[in-house]
Amino acid sequence: MVIDTHHHLLPDFFWRETDNAQAPVGGIAPLTWSKEASLSFMDDAGIDVAVMSLSTPGVHTGDSKKARSLARRCNDFGAELVQGRPDRFGLFACIPLPDIDASLEEISYADDILAVDGFVVFTNSNGVYLGDAVLEPVFEELERRKTVVFVHPNPSPDPVAHSFGLPDNLLDFPTDTNRAVTEMHYTNRFARTPAVKYIFSHAGGSVPYLAARFAIIDEMGFIKGGEQRGSAADMFRRHYWDTALAASDPVLRMLRDVAGIDHVLHGTDFPYLRRDLAATAGQRILQSTALNDLESRAILGGNAARLLPRLATRRGE
Repeated sequence: MVIDTHHHLLPDFFWRETDNAQAPVGGIAPLTWSKEASLSFMDDAGIDVAVMSLSTPGVHTGDSKKARSLARRCNDFGAELVQGRPDRFGLFACIPLPDIDASLEEISYADDILAVDGFVVFTNSNGVYLGDAVLEPVFEELERRKTVVFVHPNPSPDPVAHSFGLPDNLLDFPTDTNRAVTEMHYTNRFARTPAVKYIFSHAGGSVPYLAARFAIIDEMGFIKGGEQRGSAADMFRRHYWDTALAASDPVLRMLRDVAGIDHVLHGTDFPYLRRDLAATAGQRILQSTALNDLESRAILGGNAARLLPRLATRRGE
């Protein structure tokens, strides 16, 4: 079974309420999305199941009331797609961070009523990063539910980060993922949520490449809380890292060394990545000289099936 864990849900009402057609978030406008477009792409790409999630900027762009309404509408919409094609779709529900009360309410609704496969959160929401203490009640609830949390990048809130005139998905998205992972580790967010299964987009930005620097910081021991959080090396092997925009041999070798192949997941980033490139992402993994056949199959679906066993159950496998 081939499972795409980085597959975006982009209903037109979400796009209208959150994006700017003249300057799309991330710098690249995606293809027009529909359920039919997703299924057609999946068939061409040999994908059995796609776990859908909203993309940047998420549902909260400054107005909490609108964010609450949009989160509920998007989650209901996604759940209907899953109910209509449980054999092809899964769903990571969105929550309206940084609104704490609304996010707790939506977690309860999405998990208890819609029975989603997990949640998507963003590296920062209106400048509030995932390691911020203000978000503690939300992560306590995610920990209590032992859920899967898919972390997707958002543009940096710092305007200087965008002064190069480059699309965010080239440099700033990976950098914002670095910020989020690092803050979550060194504020002991990860240590306080050991039952949460985190997935980081795009092979974790460039965090795995920085593993040696993390090890030096651990060895120097000047950031408090080291006994509780453990080493960064252990952290890398607890979490999951997807291959969206990162399925090259050097990156796959690095992920094997830093995280372990059993914690690497297949992702296409559809419909943001050009369709022909996204459709051949799985083939590139199968043809990789960095992987043996068992490792390729594990990345393409075996690891995700263990992480999200309901996907296989819904397919009758």
